[in-house]
Amino acid sequence: MRVARATGLAKLLGLCVAMGVLVAAVLFPVFGGLGVMSNQAVDTIDKVSYSVANVDPPGLTTITDKNGDPIAYLYSQDRVMLRSDQISKTMKAAIVAIEDHRFFEHHGVDWQGIMRAAVKNAGSGSVQGGGSTITQQYVKNYLAFAVTDDVQEGYKKAIEQSAARKLKEIRIALDLERNLAQQGKDPMEVKDEILTRYLNIVPFLYDIYGVAEAARAYFGTTADNLTVPQAALFAAMVNQPGALNPYTNPEGAKKRRDVVIDKMAENQMLEPNDPVENKRLAEQYKNEPLGILPGSTPDLRPNGCINAGPVDGFFCEYVLNYLQRAGIDQRTLKRGGYTIKTTLDPKASEEAKRAAESTVPQNARGVANAVSIVEPGKDRHRVRALVANRDYGIHAERGQRAFALPTTMTGFGAGSIFKIFTTAAYLQEKGGRISQYVSVPPSYTSRVFKADNGPWTVGNAGRYNSSMTLTDALAQSPNTTFVELEEKAGLRNVVDMAYKLGLRDSLKGVDENGRPLKPGDKSVYDKVLDSNMGAFTLGVTPVNALELSNVAATLMSGGKWCPPSPIEEITDRHDKKVPIKEAPCEQVIDEGLANSLVQALSKDDQEGGTSARAARAEDWGDRPIIGKTGTTEYFKSSGFLAATPQYAGAVLVFNDDSNPQSICANPGRQCGLRTEGGAFGGNIAAPTWFRAMKPLHDGSPVKELPQADPRYR
Repeated sequence: MRVARATGLAKLLGLCVAMGVLVAAVLFPVFGGLGVMSNQAVDTIDKVSYSVANVDPPGLTTITDKNGDPIAYLYSQDRVMLRSDQISKTMKAAIVAIEDHRFFEHHGVDWQGIMRAAVKNAGSGSVQGGGSTITQQYVKNYLAFAVTDDVQEGYKKAIEQSAARKLKEIRIALDLERNLAQQGKDPMEVKDEILTRYLNIVPFLYDIYGVAEAARAYFGTTADNLTVPQAALFAAMVNQPGALNPYTNPEGAKKRRDVVIDKMAENQMLEPNDPVENKRLAEQYKNEPLGILPGSTPDLRPNGCINAGPVDGFFCEYVLNYLQRAGIDQRTLKRGGYTIKTTLDPKASEEAKRAAESTVPQNARGVANAVSIVEPGKDRHRVRALVANRDYGIHAERGQRAFALPTTMTGFGAGSIFKIFTTAAYLQEKGGRISQYVSVPPSYTSRVFKADNGPWTVGNAGRYNSSMTLTDALAQSPNTTFVELEEKAGLRNVVDMAYKLGLRDSLKGVDENGRPLKPGDKSVYDKVLDSNMGAFTLGVTPVNALELSNVAATLMSGGKWCPPSPIEEITDRHDKKVPIKEAPCEQVIDEGLANSLVQALSKDDQEGGTSARAARAEDWGDRPIIGKTGTTEYFKSSGFLAATPQYAGAVLVFNDDSNPQSICANPGRQCGLRTEGGAFGGNIAAPTWFRAMKPLHDGSPVKELPQADPRYR
């Protein structure tokens, strides 16, 4: 290795002489091994040499649905890495012909070319460049586009016209070919590896990098199927993509393409050992048009969730946020070349989107209808759909939203859905039974919870029998009953139950307005307990559709909470699985209690239940479900949490603009500020749920709900 380095340095010294004493004086301290600074320079170059030989450049990350179909792309550079056998021999020949026809004869540096350039540079009195091999050009492009996030600054440094930069490039090129040879590759394998790396990294304008994406974007083909004229155009563009853009300068691009074709013919690359046929083929190929795809630009790859479409954009954003929390940030994703297979079920997503828009029009002013669907399970809770009546996008005037409505906290709450937590805590702490009779007074004055330093009195939204079973109370939803049960269970136990069953971020991740916590802020959890908030059972605190649906999934999974995961699998560009940090599943309540709660919630869609009318209207049939509706004060939001053994879902209808009003139904719309006549969960959120779930369940077996545990029956 020392002999090889000495030989290279001797050649560099000879070059310095050819370039003149002044240039040698500048370069020798840097590369001649003199002093601390030269040692540091050599160490730096060694590190860069290793990187150039072993570290891949930024690549395209693809996000897919559960079937493997792409829904979005992320990239800082739109590049797909290819193996050698995925690039046509024609493409390789075109590059060699025009850029480095002695490529297979040298060892990374063409000393004849270097000496000619050195003489020319010395004659001009400056360093003009020239003589670069494909290996050197690969090094230059790697330093420009793979080392830094600032492509413009990286490219500026990589093409800097200085002798120091040129000699650094030469040194790394020599090291690269030597390192690849030391990996056991024969000389032709080394050359093929460098050609492949070069063709994977070079830019083709518009954030398109590498021949794979260039073939797709400019010609709608793949790199292994490039024709001679197509390959020649790319070879023509690589060093001047801006000046030879075939969309803005077709004449210049074709002229340079034809030069490449002539060079291929001159080097016998069109038909081996047949000069006459090479010349004939060259004329034939030069007569062909450029053949690029129509339009003013190539077929550019969409970048980011904004291009995931109106249906999948909300899910895509949740994926990115989820991975961010798992330790994989967007910079890593945009450079890593990953394939992220998600849990998104396109059928569930489409049906939920259709249902959301049929209940609340897409452009309804100030009214969002968000739907989340999660698949229950004791090992994972897979998120199958996250949609809204809104399209995902940046044009608010068209009813679009660029924030994830199904996972965004609404400060208006979910209403009586929270009575589930009071019931669960009461059963667990007081040994209650779902068939026991509970009192239903028309009003109830609490001695435990206060209002303005005095007793707190709550009333019902309708008329009820003076007593009913706890199961019927959940289906009919009188307020007074559950305030009394909340007193008996204890507020802390009720809030802890809500957290355990699924309201993790809703309670400990945001403040009382639903905003992410900042240092010094009180969480909803602390605020509820500190203020002794009896209204918690009435669902007045922030929540989102996703966490509500996961509550239903937890109950349907025998009390097993799992994080609502959008990730099925992540693989890197080499098809190796990438682990992610996900919270482990937890048995948060006894399975018997969970099953008993399921039975207690099983009458909401039956006669007398708050969602019965919606179930009949949507022809739901006799497939058993659990369900609970909710409506908040002044009808500013409402919701429906429901599940079958196959799918758990939640719908939240809420104000999503700066002028919150009451919401009315049929269709969903803002309607001033009402104390009556607004939309309830049963006539706006519940219809959305049944419309989404009915086609999703069509053809699937009817599964019975688990039976209540005798302790709670």
